[in-house]
Amino acid sequence: MKNVALTLATASLMLLGCKGQQNPAPAPEEQAADTTSAVVYMTTEISPEALVRIYQALGVEAQGRVAVKISTGETEKSNPLKPELIKNLVHLVNGTLVECNTAYAGTRMHTADHQKEIDKRGYRNIATVDIMDAESEMQIPVRDTTYMKYNIVGNHLQNYDFMINLAHFKGHQMGGFGGVLKNQSIGVASSNGKAYIHSNGITQDASHLWENILPENQDKFLECMATAAAAVHDYFKGKVLYIAVMNNISIDCDCNGNPAKPELKDIGILASTDPVALDQACVDLVYKHQNTEGDDATSLIKRIEQQHGIHTIEHAEKIGLGSRKYQLKNIE
Repeated sequence: MKNVALTLATASLMLLGCKGQQNPAPAPEEQAADTTSAVVYMTTEISPEALVRIYQALGVEAQGRVAVKISTGETEKSNPLKPELIKNLVHLVNGTLVECNTAYAGTRMHTADHQKEIDKRGYRNIATVDIMDAESEMQIPVRDTTYMKYNIVGNHLQNYDFMINLAHFKGHQMGGFGGVLKNQSIGVASSNGKAYIHSNGITQDASHLWENILPENQDKFLECMATAAAAVHDYFKGKVLYIAVMNNISIDCDCNGNPAKPELKDIGILASTDPVALDQACVDLVYKHQNTEGDDATSLIKRIEQQHGIHTIEHAEKIGLGSRKYQLKNIE
């Protein structure tokens, strides 16, 4: 199974690598003059206190039963957000950490194994952790039915009134990069829902995931990620706040149990009520990064372009989830 997955991922990289830089990321300062664009707040400080401050800068209070969506990471070698970093924010909003099981064989495909990994990394020491598809799944409507007729999420999603999408921004083997859109699409989908997104609507059976992932369907997959993220946003009627922490930035996702070592130093924390603007701002910071020895964005940019990762943001804007235009405001 793993060999098949690696082969397909490699084929995808080879096929899409010829696309090159089709969509150069615009610089944040080039967009800052548009006063009608979305606001993205930023701090270069990465600390529990800074995470609370940037949440407060958004000016929207998380109320009711609050789900805080994180990634728990595949192994101890992965780079998910640490409990000590997120603890203060989770306590402030009286939040529950939420996750879903994976669609690939590993440490988090089955609930019992996933719970062990959660305990290993200490998340249950700071808050209640809910694996939302531990019992079942449910369908929610989508805006774009081109490939997906609905989104399939963990049925515990219905237990919450508000979501804080707390993402770790990094590269991703299949999506090019993983930000808030990925955290809300693949991240909130059940195991079968993940298969439905990855296969661009071909299969809802996680046991038949890999044979239905084809390199020529890469853009369809990226569009399905945008579609699924919009479905969750709509489910909460817009009661979602988006925060991205740009630290430990490997070219590989936290779902990789043995990721490449980060080549890019920590950048900061960004937040917005607009997920499209937020992911765009994070990508722009990567593209505008001034490379030095030991702090180089080259590999991550190559990964984004090989997988045409910018297309997720493009499609999210196309279906009305948000805007790629934004103002970047430093809260320091």
